[in-house]
Amino acid sequence: MAPKDPLATSGLPPLGQNKAASKGQQIEPKFLILVVDDSADNVAMISLFLQQQGYRVLTAGNGEDAIAVATQMMPNLILMDINLPTLDGLGATRRIRENDALRDIPIVAITAFGTEGFQRAAYDVGVSGYLTKPLDLDRMSQLIARLLSPTGSGSLIGPS
Repeated sequence: MAPKDPLATSGLPPLGQNKAASKGQQIEPKFLILVVDDSADNVAMISLFLQQQGYRVLTAGNGEDAIAVATQMMPNLILMDINLPTLDGLGATRRIRENDALRDIPIVAITAFGTEGFQRAAYDVGVSGYLTKPLDLDRMSQLIARLLSPTGSGSLIGPS
């Protein structure tokens, strides 16, 4: 199987073609965000939303690929599904936290599991935030903005 280009997001508009650009305004691409989910629909929805906000987007479909893409591309933030094939999101987060070069990248768990036990397990491996599906995109946007702010002003705890 040929390696997938981590910058390829089929079906999504090219960088710089967002709502503001269609109105004649040009927005410089912001931070680089890695979206990790095994659902193509979720990846497309989240990626399109982030690109419309001006973010650059990378994608991965499992935990092993997430680690490889993060190591190669050094994203500013990772949105990590928990229930993934090959290596789940908790295992991938744990391995990312063990890597000195990746240790400080904020990771937001995105999952259908909203129980306190799952939240505790996610925070125990080092996530910076926790959002439940179906995603509240406004809440996700606020959390990303907080985590990427110069002060990195904390995490947003609890279900969306």
